[in-house]
Amino acid sequence: MEQIKLTNQKSLSNSQKWVIASTASGFTLENMDIMFLSFSLASIIASLHLSGTAAGWISSITNLGMLAGGAVFGLLADRIGRVKTFSYTIFIFAFATGLMYFAHSLPMIYTMRFLAGIGAGGEYGVGMALIAENFHRDHVGRMTSVAAIGGQVGAIIAALLAAYIIPRFGWNALFLFGIIPVLLTYFIRRHLTESQEFLQAKQIAQKQNQAATFGQLFKTWQLTVQTLGLMVMTIVQIAGYFGLMNWLPSIVQQQQGLSIASSSLWMIATIIGMSIGMLVFGYLMDTYGPRLSFAIFLLGSASSMFVILAAQNSLTLILAGCLIGFFSNGMFGGYGAVISQLYPAQIRSTANNLIMNVGRAIGGFSSVAIGFLMDHFNLTVTMGSLSTLYILSLLVMISLPGLKQLSK
Repeated sequence: MEQIKLTNQKSLSNSQKWVIASTASGFTLENMDIMFLSFSLASIIASLHLSGTAAGWISSITNLGMLAGGAVFGLLADRIGRVKTFSYTIFIFAFATGLMYFAHSLPMIYTMRFLAGIGAGGEYGVGMALIAENFHRDHVGRMTSVAAIGGQVGAIIAALLAAYIIPRFGWNALFLFGIIPVLLTYFIRRHLTESQEFLQAKQIAQKQNQAATFGQLFKTWQLTVQTLGLMVMTIVQIAGYFGLMNWLPSIVQQQQGLSIASSSLWMIATIIGMSIGMLVFGYLMDTYGPRLSFAIFLLGSASSMFVILAAQNSLTLILAGCLIGFFSNGMFGGYGAVISQLYPAQIRSTANNLIMNVGRAIGGFSSVAIGFLMDHFNLTVTMGSLSTLYILSLLVMISLPGLKQLSK
């Protein structure tokens, strides 16, 4: 199959079409699985009579599984190949999600969510590496953003399925749809092949008897600063996403007395904002480089946190959610593009998975932090704290020497 990277041609090769279709579909199904938990959490709490703490650990355990899976499958993808590993990760999170149908106790739920996290956490870096190795570097920003939009499509599908399935058949039945991704593994193994860039890197590594290790991400002072700096940025990215999506609608309704016709309307508006933001960010990154793109979106995120304070009715609240989604999650695909360009093919999947999943594991606790702020302070302090996080990410981003080298 063709292994031609896109330069100035307007059409994609067959291999490129399969890469972007497979990765976008994988992210769609992964996020669909994650959102199944969000939509069914209230029903799980009610049916098993769980405390808030016990229920909160379901999401946290999923994030810890992502960290473990990201570490293991990142190394595996750099050693045996992207295509095999990508299909393995999808297979694991699909079956773990489907087995939630039989989960009628908290230990069973914890176990299945940890396994689902392992599969989902391994998928991200492998998909990003596939894109980086099959497209010209001037198009990687847009392609990773297109793949990331797949995740937002998954959220919409999950919302529609949850609205129909849970009231009629219960929350367990919703997770049966998690088996669907197994079909994707067939097409991945049938139509995707390893890129020439990876095959050459693997050959060199075998000749030098060097296997991918975590130590390669920290082997020099500059690499250590770069890796830790990118981890800080992904922590902020995930903290903002989970914190806003989980808390913002209820925060505004409680603090300002506003109401939304349904949570689905808020979510759809926010997802539309996110998707548009991803497309814009990908274009800016490919055209002007990552430093300017991240600077614009991080400053936009910091500023948009306060827009919500001016919302006076449901319409302005929804528009504010769209704007916040545009900036706060528009950057998501950019991290995969940047990491893939900053680290060589020998450790590209490892770098993507470890950096992003550290962000997920730590940033995922933002819901707890925001809850604490809301208990002890007001809305202005809460949104100001989130705004400060984005400014911190901006300062870290500016200080990273590797990003300067990627500037246009």
